[in-house]
Amino acid sequence: MNSYSSGRRPRRSRGGAGRRDNHERFRGQQEKAKPQKKTFWQRVAAFFGDDTGTKKTATATRNGAQPSRPPRKPETVEVTSPRLYVGNLSFDATESDLFELFNGVGHVQNAEVVSYRHNQRSKGFAFVQMQTIEEAQRAVQELHDKNSSAADWL
Repeated sequence: MNSYSSGRRPRRSRGGAGRRDNHERFRGQQEKAKPQKKTFWQRVAAFFGDDTGTKKTATATRNGAQPSRPPRKPETVEVTSPRLYVGNLSFDATESDLFELFNGVGHVQNAEVVSYRHNQRSKGFAFVQMQTIEEAQRAVQELHDKNSSAADWL
């Protein structure tokens, strides 16, 4: 009797002889019912809209230029606070410009252009504090998605 083992188990079939015969008998039916499995890249291409899995020719323009997009419609925003976010500002816009523009709509308490700390350059957005929520709602209705050519900074 050998007390030492090699650490390997003897090979056994996984399904047994009876199950193997049963499996081979239904193999033809299963292959007909199951479609061919797609490769990883075919599934990725199908996910992104190219269901054929073939490589399309590049339609992007040279030098990284993006194709032009249609302009987006402005989103309607519910105003729940007298403090308003003003975005897409010119870097030359000042707090006095904002004050003048929003004073035409209602009473402005505070106007603050957000700027970088190290060089004091504008980040392109600001916050304006109106007197009441109703004035803030009126300001959004009148000035939302409007260019002010007179101020020349929006």
